[in-house]
Amino acid sequence: MSAALPDTKTPRTGLNAQLGTYLGLAVVLLGMVALFSSLSEYFFTTDTFVAIVNEIPALAVMAVGMTFVLIIAGIDLSVGSVLALSAALSAMAVLQWGWTPLAAALLGLAAGALCGLVLGSVSVAWRLPSFIVSLGMLEVVRGSAYLVTGSRTQYVGERIAGLAAPLVGGVSVAFLIAVLLVVVGQLLLTRTVFGRSVVGIGTNEEAMRLAGVDPRPVRIAVFTLTGLLAGLAGLMQAARMEAADPNAGQGMELRVIAAVVIGGTSLMGGRGSVVNTFIGVLIIAVLEAGLAQVGASEPSKRIITGCVIVVAVIVDTLRQRRAARG
Repeated sequence: MSAALPDTKTPRTGLNAQLGTYLGLAVVLLGMVALFSSLSEYFFTTDTFVAIVNEIPALAVMAVGMTFVLIIAGIDLSVGSVLALSAALSAMAVLQWGWTPLAAALLGLAAGALCGLVLGSVSVAWRLPSFIVSLGMLEVVRGSAYLVTGSRTQYVGERIAGLAAPLVGGVSVAFLIAVLLVVVGQLLLTRTVFGRSVVGIGTNEEAMRLAGVDPRPVRIAVFTLTGLLAGLAGLMQAARMEAADPNAGQGMELRVIAAVVIGGTSLMGGRGSVVNTFIGVLIIAVLEAGLAQVGASEPSKRIITGCVIVVAVIVDTLRQRRAARG
């Protein structure tokens, strides 16, 4: 008989710490909005905010999966390439193979899940760092996207544009799906045995083994989930652009990791929040939109974004040290 799962929550850090993190991130987000609104008369407008929320669904969906990966002390550098491959397969299924949009979308999702399953299985079976395995997967999957599309952008048109269709106030279906997945992801992480197992593995994997929980299937499931969500992000991206570009998603894995880290998920594993990650996504999106509106050059934008990421990591490190002393 297996023992009960170890309690991964501490009495004082629970609700108070979470509320403090929420408030801190909200203050940062509102401060950035206020700053860019003062610097540009065009920033604080409905058009700007609608553009931001319609820009972030793919990033937000991938960040949900990456939150789980970082909590188990892993990393997945292949999500941008998986995005491109899933979109490419869906586009080719519609254009060349005569599939219906629904069947093509399911193919894209299956391809993403398969990529995550392979990554997780290889990493677990051979006890390899997920960083190395995902780095290899990044190249393999990107090359596959080039092969599928013949290294050319595939223009699908309105046949797959449903996810990007505007609803109330111009907000897209994709954004509403992303918000729903954030809610589901948070509930999965905090209200299920699977979520407690994820946190427990990231906190102390050996203790989980002693409690009778095999970490291997949980790890594989986390990477499979992340691949599935990257596949969905590919469909969202293709729907917004009405095309599948084999170069899509290049460097996006860094933006995803940045959003998750800014949201307070520990790079060392064991702690994270999907809701906080979503606020991190909003911070990244507002920062990029604000810098574009004030006329910052591309090198300047990269420097500032990089500095924000480093500061977020430093803050997280200081917070962990303070918690350890307390």
